[in-house]
Amino acid sequence: MKFGFFTDTYFPQVSGVATSIKTLKEELEQKGHEVYIFTTTDPNAKEFEEDVIRMPSVPFVSFKDRRIVVRGMWYAYLIAKELELDLIHTHTEFGAGLLGKMVGKKLKIPVIHTYHTMYEDYLHYIAKGKVVRPTHVKYFSRFFANHTTGVVCPSERVIDKLKEYGVTSPMRIIPTGIDIKKFERPDITAQMKQELREELGLNEDNIMLLSLSRISYEKNIQAVVCGLPTIFERFPNARFVIVGDGPYVEKLRCLGEELGIGDKIQFIGEVPNDQVAIYYKAADYFVSASTSETQGLTYTEAMASGVPCVVEGNAYLNHLFDHESLGRTFKTDADFAQTFIEYVEAGIKPDEAILQDKLYEISATRFGNVMLEFYEDMINYYEQRNIEKEAAASIERIKVKFTSLRK
Repeated sequence: MKFGFFTDTYFPQVSGVATSIKTLKEELEQKGHEVYIFTTTDPNAKEFEEDVIRMPSVPFVSFKDRRIVVRGMWYAYLIAKELELDLIHTHTEFGAGLLGKMVGKKLKIPVIHTYHTMYEDYLHYIAKGKVVRPTHVKYFSRFFANHTTGVVCPSERVIDKLKEYGVTSPMRIIPTGIDIKKFERPDITAQMKQELREELGLNEDNIMLLSLSRISYEKNIQAVVCGLPTIFERFPNARFVIVGDGPYVEKLRCLGEELGIGDKIQFIGEVPNDQVAIYYKAADYFVSASTSETQGLTYTEAMASGVPCVVEGNAYLNHLFDHESLGRTFKTDADFAQTFIEYVEAGIKPDEAILQDKLYEISATRFGNVMLEFYEDMINYYEQRNIEKEAAASIERIKVKFTSLRK
């Protein structure tokens, strides 16, 4: 089959959405299918990219590192028609997503959508939350989702929220999988991990807590920082390493200084993709207090790298970390420090059998299989729905004829 992915975010832009799309594309292609990416122009993109169609775009308001399609419907339609796509999968509710829906309608093929972002967590970026309200998000999300054939929800949190919004389109929970091999990395030796720790000024006695994400307010790294004084009091040799960049870096620095722990926090900035796994493997614990994730790929990346996690829980994460050898979740920001201390003191040992079962559950292979099943179900559903619509229209025409004859 042939699939068209419509997205405003794709490589060389780096994000969880872009990674998810690339992973799914590769999995479907390995199964013999064809996948074409319809996305934004990007000044850093290669001049020619196989199977990537770029459409005119501009930087998105309040997110200058993101872009949004501004025109190109006819161009996209002609290419999609020539490719004879079987299904369109949209990954944004804006420019390219709206474009994908229009193209799908014109081609008369099913359009499914992945709801990647919990927008209520990001309203403060748009005029400090004074223009776009949660009610606006509700109505727009419901309108968009209810005009698609089906919706992919990365976690239970997403499907619960969409049901609350009043979405009635078929929905299915399909967590994004990851390429396990990129994080298992048997090529990363003990010496390589030791060298990285030495670069960070850490020795074997130091406990390395790792955060790896975009550094923004909604990632709630500040909650982790606020819990560190209690942790440092219990474990004076602990250190916090923050990998990533974003608009909240300086405020986190100031917070660390105010708490008198600035010398025990390191800001690394962004690192190349091929070095991410080394940071995971060099760490003793991965920590996060984020509540804005629809799923959170860094959690599964950390798990695949073999580092135990202490993270703020939700329905998805409580299921993901359902065995203590993998990590532990906590309920609120205030619970972080005590949960971390108790977990470290418990001395939980790794369990290889548990880990291997979980790795398949979060793997790209399973992700591709489950998504393909959903595609096939939605194609059948779309066809059946069209048959029912045609039958209803035929009955209505017959009723009109009978009515006219009576007259």
